[in-house]
Amino acid sequence: MKPKVYVSRVIPKPALDMIEKECEMGLNESDVPHTKSELIEKMKTLDGLVCLLTDEIDAEILKTVKDANPNFKVVSNVAVGYNNIDWKAATELGIAVSNTPGVLDDTTGDFAWTLLMAIARRVVEADKYFRKKTWKGWGIMQFLGSDVYGKTLGIVGVGRIGSVVAKRAQGFDMKVLYTDVARFENLEKELGIQYVDKETLLKESDYVTLHVPLLPDTTHYIGAKELEMMKETAYLINASRGPVVDEKALVKALQEKKIAGAALDVFEMEPAAEPELYEMDNVVLAPHIASASTETRTKMATMAAENVIAGVKGLKPPNCVNPEIFG
Repeated sequence: MKPKVYVSRVIPKPALDMIEKECEMGLNESDVPHTKSELIEKMKTLDGLVCLLTDEIDAEILKTVKDANPNFKVVSNVAVGYNNIDWKAATELGIAVSNTPGVLDDTTGDFAWTLLMAIARRVVEADKYFRKKTWKGWGIMQFLGSDVYGKTLGIVGVGRIGSVVAKRAQGFDMKVLYTDVARFENLEKELGIQYVDKETLLKESDYVTLHVPLLPDTTHYIGAKELEMMKETAYLINASRGPVVDEKALVKALQEKKIAGAALDVFEMEPAAEPELYEMDNVVLAPHIASASTETRTKMATMAAENVIAGVKGLKPPNCVNPEIFG
């Protein structure tokens, strides 16, 4: 008998084909996440689950499912982050948790640059204006933005994605500052970047881009105090996790012209943002699409498929975040 796996939302077909070949597969074909009670009912009959960041798999769900079905073995997240899963509770219950690391670094780094360029050169604002068919022709003072080349880029978190962003900055002849929990002298030599403390980075950067995981220490990493440190001509870019930025403080800083603008791919209360942000011309808003290329999302999904297939067979998933359960 094939193991039973449920996929909580539609993912790229190659991954679904992989799962269906090895498992008895169920699929949520709607584009609406399941409620907590719906997920519990689904998972009670399963050996494994493939889920997305929009699925909150908390301790209550995991314990209820494991009590009802001791055969439940694995939660495979189609994402690099896994803060939507209580992996500590899963570990205590002997449930494997897996993610999809590494695959989206370049794509996400590229999108951080997309956001940076869009806000610097007012692309979204100009696009909206043009579509109204009110443009009367070229004018020397129209939509004046900010140059990128030769400016100072501040990278918060120079891990895999932050390093990609730094590498791209070389082509713009930028001075690149970074701050992190540790100093990486090998990257400093390789990428020509300079380690500074958080305050120095905020005070000196023309563009501040965030690439840190969501942890207690990084929640509201950028708040009112930090925004006050930034240049009035500076821009904030966030393609990491929404709660890294205090959105209410950001709105106030933008309203008071403490910074020039912001470009956001993630939000504190997704899928919503602070109401004022929707109306601001000096803000670029994207619906969490930093990894949204066909190639990358397909690779993420197939990695998740490989993880769940291994997990339901009692094997350690290739990208297991709690390998200690396997001894």
